[in-house]
Amino acid sequence: MAEQKIKDIEDELARTQKNKATMGHICRLKARLAALKRELIPVASSGGPKGEGFAVQKTGDARVGLVGFPSVGKSTLLTKLTGRFSLSAAYEFTTLTTVPGTYHYKGAKIQLLDLPGIIEGAKDGKGRGRQVIAVAHSCNLILIVLDVLKSLQHKKIIETELEGFGIRLNKTRPNIVFSRRDKGGLNITYGVPQTQGLNEDLIRTICSEYRIMSADIRLLCDATIDDLIDVIEGSRVYIPCLYVLNKIDQISIEELDILYKIPRCVPISAHDEWNFDDLLASIWNELSLIRVYTKPRGQIPDYNEPVIVKPGCTVERFCNRLHKSIMPQFKYALVWGASVKHSPQKVGAAHVLEDEDIVQIVKK
Repeated sequence: MAEQKIKDIEDELARTQKNKATMGHICRLKARLAALKRELIPVASSGGPKGEGFAVQKTGDARVGLVGFPSVGKSTLLTKLTGRFSLSAAYEFTTLTTVPGTYHYKGAKIQLLDLPGIIEGAKDGKGRGRQVIAVAHSCNLILIVLDVLKSLQHKKIIETELEGFGIRLNKTRPNIVFSRRDKGGLNITYGVPQTQGLNEDLIRTICSEYRIMSADIRLLCDATIDDLIDVIEGSRVYIPCLYVLNKIDQISIEELDILYKIPRCVPISAHDEWNFDDLLASIWNELSLIRVYTKPRGQIPDYNEPVIVKPGCTVERFCNRLHKSIMPQFKYALVWGASVKHSPQKVGAAHVLEDEDIVQIVKK
């Protein structure tokens, strides 16, 4: 039922010409469409045994999902990188559940998920696309695996399927402050000029469709209609994405040169393990992880097992990552590295660490 309503609204949107007279109608249609699609998104539970079904237990410092059409080489790539066997064959749909594996890179433990192949129309319920895309929601990075011998139009199709389930690829969250209130009407303010056509009348139309009568809305970016709907929905995820172009062992050097010009693309051969170094380095850069080394008093730093944290990590968060009992006894920290002016430097709990800093904790 919901699928048919979605199709009807999408067809009407495609038929409707965009002009000032129809923008209000388009806003209402897009809001209804977003609400219907929200109902279709299944929750990816991770309570089951590891490696069974679609959802698996999240482990390691980051999670990377392999998404693509059937038989593009996802299973081969997972097996080569992690050593975890994932059934691969020349026919389609050999992977029917999520297969997890892990690999280590620069001291970090990265979980890699081989997701079953999706087909066009997955966002509308075809195949097992909903479950696949629900797992993709939990990833820190998505690798869209494409076969260079097939049409690159597959790239656009997969992007559309992921967008349909609220996954925003290589985008940042719109800088829009939205807060519901019990009364007082809609208070709409602007921090920057709006050039994308989103005006106060359209904002009120969208809020009316969601039955929002009172709210504070402050636009701090040049927003679109879709941006505002995404913020109101609140369930959107913004995930970086790389495009892995597989099977380059079957094309010419001239064709490979053309592929390198495509933004955010990494050409590889999973079967022959070509260009894996570039792929692993690109994944690391997209994950934006930071390595922090611990230094016990009177000993050399432990370079073998860095503590992996996210950018902006403070000394306090670093201590809590090590053990919850450290902060009550914390006095100060000695830091060597890029985050301090001189090494070692005495810092407090609010000090922000940078990649490859060395930290020694001094207790009371």
